[in-house]
Amino acid sequence: MAKRGKKYVEARKTITGSSGVGVAEAVKIAVESSFAKFDETLDVAVRLGVDPRHADQMVRGSVVLPNGIGKSVRVLVVAKGEKEKEAQEAGADYVGSDDLVEKIKGGWFDFDKVVATPDMMGAVGKIGKILGPRGLMPNAKSGTVTFDVTKAVKELKAGKIEFRVEKAGIVHAPMGKVSFGVEKLVQNVSAFLETILRMKPSSSKGTYLRGIAISTTMGPGVKIDTSLVKDFAK
Repeated sequence: MAKRGKKYVEARKTITGSSGVGVAEAVKIAVESSFAKFDETLDVAVRLGVDPRHADQMVRGSVVLPNGIGKSVRVLVVAKGEKEKEAQEAGADYVGSDDLVEKIKGGWFDFDKVVATPDMMGAVGKIGKILGPRGLMPNAKSGTVTFDVTKAVKELKAGKIEFRVEKAGIVHAPMGKVSFGVEKLVQNVSAFLETILRMKPSSSKGTYLRGIAISTTMGPGVKIDTSLVKDFAK
């Protein structure tokens, strides 16, 4: 087991006995136990009762966090014709078509998100093996393959995040910076959990929410009582 630093050990002591608390209390504990000299990110991890090996139990989607994630998002749009102009007016950082595809083939990755119009997916598909492993491949389910590029760009700039359940049945996502304060972070976490609950696959049997924990970049995890969030999506 890796040796923990003194500050981590001290922070861990502050959350002793805090397992099974509500969202607001968990966020408050996590924020108060942060100790790094930089502005830490608050992350959430949700363990779901699904088997991602089955397509009908794949939990994948996106959510626009009310307060963003605290970082500037560089959006690249692959489109042509009028959609290029629309993307530029919407605030996209990079807009192009085959020229951008070739540039990415050459090893250029100065962007964080990719949006593509459906008619350009043939070209984008040629770099799927490059974008896919980096989590950058546009996807219709997450709203990044669309002719409504204005909406896609503005949502990404506003703090839209994408998530996908891992092989172990866990979903990870950033919820914003500690400097946001407890209230804004609670709003972000709540929006994320509401989305996760709404996306429960009909084929998922038994307990869907099996565990939820939040933590800052350097801090220890704080467990949330899943029974206290089951009414979020109602």
